[in-house]
Amino acid sequence: MRIQHTDWAMEHLHDHLQAAVDLELWTIPFYMSAMYSIKDRDSDAYQLIRTIINQEMLHLQCAANMANAYGLSPKITPPVYSGTKIPHLDFSLDPSADTEPYMPYTAEIGPLDLLHINGMCLVELPEFGVSKREILLQTIINEYGTIGEFYDALRFGASLLKDQINGGVRQVDYFSAFYRNMPNMTVSESGAAGFDQVSLLIDLITDQGEGQCKKDPTIPKVFQNTANDIEPDGDHFVKFNQIKDAGGQDGCKLPETFSTKPPCDYTKEDLQLQSILVNQFEQLTKLLEALFSGQNPDNFFPIMASVGGAIRNCWEHGVTPQFSKETNQR
Repeated sequence: MRIQHTDWAMEHLHDHLQAAVDLELWTIPFYMSAMYSIKDRDSDAYQLIRTIINQEMLHLQCAANMANAYGLSPKITPPVYSGTKIPHLDFSLDPSADTEPYMPYTAEIGPLDLLHINGMCLVELPEFGVSKREILLQTIINEYGTIGEFYDALRFGASLLKDQINGGVRQVDYFSAFYRNMPNMTVSESGAAGFDQVSLLIDLITDQGEGQCKKDPTIPKVFQNTANDIEPDGDHFVKFNQIKDAGGQDGCKLPETFSTKPPCDYTKEDLQLQSILVNQFEQLTKLLEALFSGQNPDNFFPIMASVGGAIRNCWEHGVTPQFSKETNQR
């Protein structure tokens, strides 16, 4: 769908805000599964991915806060992981020279291997100065070459409708203690002042993810984790490339991961492990939706921890994690 930018309406912005929530949520199980597949929790790869997952949780919060400021209570539903499809991203729109180093890749749940680290790098792929900004300012589209382009469009639509911002509505802040240089993690103001806060949250997401300036790939101090990040100035694209480069061209030097069984060999107990994870993740998504709708669920953190434990338990028994009742592995 392509619509002239003069036709931007709240429904289009709501679509993009829900898409932001969907995309940020999609990354969390994908990254968590790869991290928990690593046997050595002290490995650099494990620790780097852990810092990225923490920031993806922050990005999900930011996307939900922006959505609520524009009158959308976002839906939180278990993502689907199939083939090479990543929500709202189409890498065929990017220059092949930028994507070729990360081919082939997969968007299916699996261990940390070359296909999955390639997928992670593509999710965080920078624009590398080849911006489609002029196209974005002329049309509203459903898929983008990079997360940066997606948020360019969201920011533009948000700017056109900034008079519709209602600050302070169902805002959530669980991360301020980790970002002492960040002035605000919520949209507390309305109108133009509120849009400045929205724009800051978009900068936070894109600077931490793809990085904004590849001449200086360090994250600006305002967006750096000041508490528990082993490389607070490194964006996600840089960190994933560190892991990829350490693994070598064929990925054979990536950290050792748990071996897996083909699904046809799963026992009743193996299927039960998958079912436990599916149920716990479903609980987590319901709690997240409640949290972002203004409720205060008291068991959010225990369930979040149990999801991580269930993922690890699957891997330790040779079972690939699953996050939805529908079969989304090929």
